[in-house]
Amino acid sequence: MTEILHFGIGNFHRAHQAWYTHHANLAAGEDWSIIGVSLRSPAMRDTLNPQGFDYTLAIRDAAGETLDRISVLDDILFADPNDTTAQEAVLNAAIKADIITLTVTEKGYHLGPDGQLDLDHAAIRADLAGTPTTVYSYLFHALQKRDAPVTIISCDNLSANGDSLSTALDRFAGAMGKKNWPETSFPNTMVDRITPATTDALRNHVANKDMRCASPVETETFCEWVIEDRFVTPRPAWDKVGAQIVTDATPYELRKLRLLNGAHSALAYAGTLAGFEYVHQAIAEPELRALVNGIFDEASATLPSGIETENYRAALLDRFANPALKHRLRQIAMDGTLKLPVRLLGTIEAHDGRAPWCRKAVEAWMDFAISETWAGSVVDDPKSADIKAACTGETPKADLAKLIGYTG
Repeated sequence: MTEILHFGIGNFHRAHQAWYTHHANLAAGEDWSIIGVSLRSPAMRDTLNPQGFDYTLAIRDAAGETLDRISVLDDILFADPNDTTAQEAVLNAAIKADIITLTVTEKGYHLGPDGQLDLDHAAIRADLAGTPTTVYSYLFHALQKRDAPVTIISCDNLSANGDSLSTALDRFAGAMGKKNWPETSFPNTMVDRITPATTDALRNHVANKDMRCASPVETETFCEWVIEDRFVTPRPAWDKVGAQIVTDATPYELRKLRLLNGAHSALAYAGTLAGFEYVHQAIAEPELRALVNGIFDEASATLPSGIETENYRAALLDRFANPALKHRLRQIAMDGTLKLPVRLLGTIEAHDGRAPWCRKAVEAWMDFAISETWAGSVVDDPKSADIKAACTGETPKADLAKLIGYTG
């Protein structure tokens, strides 16, 4: 059995990379398995363990639903920062894995405003002091002890995610004062599949279909994965079930970040302010649909020549309008200080500031942050304290702009 070790065993991974691996096994008659790692909580391990780590994926669109039983997770480990035995289990798994993948969200990379690893971040300081807290500690120590090559694949929404991870890990190694690694590659990727949070309604629905699952996942029919062909190890037959293995993932990444993710963020803030709860509700409102189309226009003009956008845009509008997928706007609204620079500011900069629709989306984030703060709520963001200080100061929008490097 060949193994993948995955850091960040959340819903997106279970709807995306695990789904691809499960179906690649079926298509190619192979036996790849995944060991998941949670850096935050044992909850997913404890939930899925009684059912052998299998789970139900509910794939939904306006035409109906397919319930897919995914049987590719072999185990889930909790990297308990207070348990050296648990830490050793994760490290050993990283030493033995053929491929290591990550979905730890943008904030899990602990990058500073310059895009470099923030060595002053409390979690990174803990790593450097000998308490494994982030993925960097496990990757570094595993690479120090490995003999065999390894392919490490970031599946998060970062620009040039593989290169960004490689650079950050090199900086971490420099701070540790040593680097003695086997051949290691970091392909850039683009991942895409809308995946809402699991609800009790979904659990009850799946149970009523005689497919009991304590933690099912809901997703859409659409699924895309673009991976640069920079493997130094064998890989599952992902390409047999729709993944694209390419020379350069950059055009696909820019298209997704600036069109899908940029529009999603705009809907999250403007839609919430307009009183909507779900994406499909917000996109049905004419002014919000116009905002999305305006962002599409501005973003499309920044993409490399030859990258297709017309059909992609039409597909996005259909996906946003999917009534079977109740994707909460507030789920998308999290971590705005990390998301907006790569989702919206790149388009604005490419137009030398003349991108009124994207600027309107940034203004919506500011209005959302101010509204939430004055309502007594804490904005779900790693810079929540800074956001509160900005929103209660004398120049809230100017101070919020500084948090994301927005020149206005």
